[in-house]
Amino acid sequence: ETSHQALQNMPRVLREVEVLKQEATFLKEQMILVKEDIKKFEEDTAQSMQVLVEIDRVKSRMQLAAESLQEADKWSTLSADIEETLKTQDVSVISAKLTSMQSSLAMLVDTPDYSEKCVHLEALKNRLEAMASPQIVAAFNSQSVDQAKTFVKVFTEIDRMPQLLAYYYKCYKVQLVAAWQDLCQSDLSLNRQLTELYDTLLGTWHSQLQWATQVFKNPHEIVTVLLIQTLGALVPSIPVCLSTAMERTGQETKLNKLLELYDATIHFAKGLEVAMLPNLKEQNLVKVMELVEAVYGPYKPYQLEYGDLEEENLLIQISAVPLEHWEVIDCVQELNHSVNKLFILASGAIDNCIKLTDGLGACGLLKALKALFTKYTSDFTNTLQSIRKKCKLDDVLSDSLFHEDWTAFQNSVRIITTCGELLRQCGDFEQQLANRILSTAGKYLLDSYSPCSFSGFQDTSSAEKKSSVKNPWQEYNYLLKENPSEYASLMETLYTLKEKGTSNHNLLSSSRSALSRLNQLAHHLAFDSVFLRIKQQLLLVSKMEAWNSGGIGETLTDDLPNFSLTPLEYISNIGQYIMSLPLHLEPFVTQEDSALELALHAGKLPYPPEQGDELPELDNMADYWLGSIARATMQTYCEVILQIPELTVHSTKQLATDIDYLINVMDALGLQPSRTLQNIVTLLKAKPEDYRQAAKSVPRRMASSIAAMRGLEC
Repeated sequence: ETSHQALQNMPRVLREVEVLKQEATFLKEQMILVKEDIKKFEEDTAQSMQVLVEIDRVKSRMQLAAESLQEADKWSTLSADIEETLKTQDVSVISAKLTSMQSSLAMLVDTPDYSEKCVHLEALKNRLEAMASPQIVAAFNSQSVDQAKTFVKVFTEIDRMPQLLAYYYKCYKVQLVAAWQDLCQSDLSLNRQLTELYDTLLGTWHSQLQWATQVFKNPHEIVTVLLIQTLGALVPSIPVCLSTAMERTGQETKLNKLLELYDATIHFAKGLEVAMLPNLKEQNLVKVMELVEAVYGPYKPYQLEYGDLEEENLLIQISAVPLEHWEVIDCVQELNHSVNKLFILASGAIDNCIKLTDGLGACGLLKALKALFTKYTSDFTNTLQSIRKKCKLDDVLSDSLFHEDWTAFQNSVRIITTCGELLRQCGDFEQQLANRILSTAGKYLLDSYSPCSFSGFQDTSSAEKKSSVKNPWQEYNYLLKENPSEYASLMETLYTLKEKGTSNHNLLSSSRSALSRLNQLAHHLAFDSVFLRIKQQLLLVSKMEAWNSGGIGETLTDDLPNFSLTPLEYISNIGQYIMSLPLHLEPFVTQEDSALELALHAGKLPYPPEQGDELPELDNMADYWLGSIARATMQTYCEVILQIPELTVHSTKQLATDIDYLINVMDALGLQPSRTLQNIVTLLKAKPEDYRQAAKSVPRRMASSIAAMRGLEC
């Protein structure tokens, strides 16, 4: 049934579809026609719209011309009335008139007489300013907030605010300069004068800021400029006062005087910094930096020559430390006392550098410290030379009288201890120096700094400074502009300290080397003081008559056994002296003195062990010294033996006996006899017929010399 009904409706559906198709075709044709009509309309009206735009532009120009004519008429009216208005002496009314004239003039820019009108208006403003100046001065002097506000409003309207501020600055500047001149004429010291001035300026900052906040829009900048102008207007100026004070101060107190004056300035600067810090973001940082320059600027010449000032100061101070005295014991005590005095001076120099230059003078400080240590080591060296003369260590007298005197050696050990203390304190001081330089001046070293490109460092510096608000009081850097080369050197030093660490540095390498040389001289002094007695006895050997005169044994028989001979006095004295050495070297082992131990390990003795010898003595300083003295004895003994002109048969046996005695002494002390000494005794003991065979194992020159002494053919 449903299918049948659908079949019946099919013709009607087809008819409706056909109708719908026809209507769609008609609609399409109509839309094409409308589109063509719109296109034609746009083409027809484009020219008309252009005309309308041009008409509107002409209308606007006509309106502007009309307004200009009105303003010209207004200018004429105001110009005619202004003279009457000026007679009223009413600043507010006159200001209102001038403001209106100024507005009118802004519309008359293109008129032919515009420049004349500008000159006329400025003349009227000058008349108003001259008329108001007594009232302005009175308002500022009386601190009248209401009147001051009125003048701020008036001068803002007539674009004369800089002139009003000039009145403000002049009023207070005159008062402050007068107060300074009164201080300069007083009997107060310059330090006290500066302190009073700075207290006045700091008080002015606080009081004027409180008042200016009620009157001006930018009170912080205005009061900052007031202080800048005041510091620049002082008569006599602070630089002149500083220069005069320095000229009147003796060389020995010049730096201390400068630091005393700078301390007053630092106190003032800290006070201003504390006052500005809470509102630093509101400040004009350019003006704040100008104020910082004005405060610190007078000291810039002295900061730049800090190194020379410090060097002169240190040399004067160290020259006042006496090292030379008549008595040797007094010299030794003064050398010991001088160590602390030296490093107190050096530490004081670091304090001075940080106080006066905020670490920027580190290069000058290093130069001054080098001069200090050079002077000290020179004086120390001269004192050691004087002690040598007093102990007659360089005057070796071949005196047969033998006596032991250990006083010089004991004094020398004290001097070695002093050298150890010097080396220890120098190491500690160098560490302290590196730490303080880096902690103080390290803030000037940027993370981006590279020692390869100083210009790159500068560019990065500018970029970093723009990225955040800086505190100008902490950014003050006199060295960067005034001495770029020294600043670059400082940056390299800081970079090295930061990269390698403060414990791995060479800030005072030359001074440490000089102190090590002092220690070496002290070692030689001690060594010579011990060896002097031995050397005096040995110098007798080549001149002794016993060698060329026959003895009792020789007249009896040449075959007298050697044991019947006894060592001569000279070698007995030497043997007993060497045997007593361990007792006097005992302090090297028993004393728990870190300074002495440091010095002993740092020093070197003459006559080192021969190559191939065992060196057990290096583990024990007393054995090390004993070995050195023993080798010196044996070497010198060999040298003087070879200077003996002639030996008889008896004297040959006697000399061999003497050498055997010395070798026995060495064995008793656990020391090895030298190969040269062993060779000599071998040649002396050889029978004439066996001499050539014995000589084959010794150096030829030695064999020839001994043969000549004994009258043998080699």
